[in-house]
Amino acid sequence: MLKQFVIRDSKIVETSGNDGSIYLYINPDEGERKYLVEGLGIDEHTLESSLDPYELARMEVKPDQIALIVKRPKRYTAKDNFLFRIESIGMFIFNGGLATGQPSRLIIVLGEDIPLFEGRLFARVDSIQDTILKLICQSILHFEEHLKIINICSEELECEVSTSLTNRQLLSMFTLEKSLVYYLNAISSNGRVIDKLRSSAAKLALSPAHLELVDDLAIENAQCYEMANIYSQVIASLMDARASLINNNLNILMKNLNAIAIAVAVPSLIAGVGGMSEFSAMIGSDNLKMGYAAFAAVMVLLGVVTFFAVRASERFWRGL
Repeated sequence: MLKQFVIRDSKIVETSGNDGSIYLYINPDEGERKYLVEGLGIDEHTLESSLDPYELARMEVKPDQIALIVKRPKRYTAKDNFLFRIESIGMFIFNGGLATGQPSRLIIVLGEDIPLFEGRLFARVDSIQDTILKLICQSILHFEEHLKIINICSEELECEVSTSLTNRQLLSMFTLEKSLVYYLNAISSNGRVIDKLRSSAAKLALSPAHLELVDDLAIENAQCYEMANIYSQVIASLMDARASLINNNLNILMKNLNAIAIAVAVPSLIAGVGGMSEFSAMIGSDNLKMGYAAFAAVMVLLGVVTFFAVRASERFWRGL
């Protein structure tokens, strides 16, 4: 699907005419891919990289075009089950002859329809260079937002692990750790693209103001990487402790069940040894109701005493 945009009055607005300078291809079909490769001369492998979530971010400079592959977080849904995914976005800058200095057309390729040009970042856009840099900035900010969400999810899972007897929460923690590894890889490769932008400033006709923004992007991306690295180390370092906590919860449950089993077995043993016929002969046929009630009360009391005696002996031996 193709959408066309034009920069008008410092805004990116959608247009249906032929005056567009920004072309957004959303999951292009075979016909659109053929036009991009054969009509515009975009390298087929680079085009496929724009739709490959596992492709690393990079920048390629050719005589008539500049290609950027940038990583960004994929929209999270409940079906992902704590797995935060990555997607790629391709940007192809055409200059109608790079010697003219200013880019004349920007082709953007991505795999799903998402609102790219909304929010405070795009309140003022004056050129294609602004669009490229702000798209990279938007990607960094999305990574930071997702990292905050991952941290919140991790804290909630930690609270559940403290009382959990199953591995479900632990598997969710493993999934979060896996997501952070992907995020670290994506953020690091974005950092290399930002460094390449700085060294290719002349080819992109970046102004001093643009170079200041590139420096800010480098700092912001480095902070984002450090944040992701800290979260990843915290989750990984405490994973064994959380697994031990679940095992300990299960051991406590098994000890309680064993104590209950012993508490039930002792009254059963006494009742089995004496037998109901001997007990009936002892209390007489006229006092059966009261006798059975007293017998039941004594057995319950004996079971409770046995349970606490087993638990006390367990604490005693553990303390030695």
